[in-house]
Amino acid sequence: MTIILMRHGKPDHPVSGRFTARALADWCEGYDQAVICDAPPPRSIAIARMASVIACSPLPRARSSLARLGLQAQDVDEVFSEVAMPLLPFARLHLPLTLWLALLRLLWLCGYAGRVESVQHARQRAQRAADKLIALSQQGTVLLVGHGIMNKLIARQLRKRGWQAEKHASSRHWSSAIYHRPFI
Repeated sequence: MTIILMRHGKPDHPVSGRFTARALADWCEGYDQAVICDAPPPRSIAIARMASVIACSPLPRARSSLARLGLQAQDVDEVFSEVAMPLLPFARLHLPLTLWLALLRLLWLCGYAGRVESVQHARQRAQRAADKLIALSQQGTVLLVGHGIMNKLIARQLRKRGWQAEKHASSRHWSSAIYHRPFI
């Protein structure tokens, strides 16, 4: 049994500029609605074609990535969605986008969630996602087209359950991680 975790392609959404906290909230909303603007590399296509069961996050960037792979999902579920970015109420702070994203993700990892899902809840959701993928793997090799942070949390859950990594994912678009069921 094999589970493949693949990150979506590059979203068709700007990734530069300076933003206030309010403008960043609008940027995040736009990012969540964005489809992708690139094509999968041949390696990602080959890896995806190994799957007989396809799962996907409902977010447009994951769904459009699956379409670019020429595949249809049998299972689209919120449990695979990306963890939302917490926001800060600072009206005057004006920072570059990359600094905002790094700062907010670090704050989230340290326990600040604001009005979004906490680290603890995201880990619990990753447990449910791993359970679902393991159950789906009874039918054959599973491909999940998902997101960077959630895929990493799911991968951690698979490793905790003894699944062996053949290939670890990077944080790049179209990257994949391949896990095999424990033999014991």
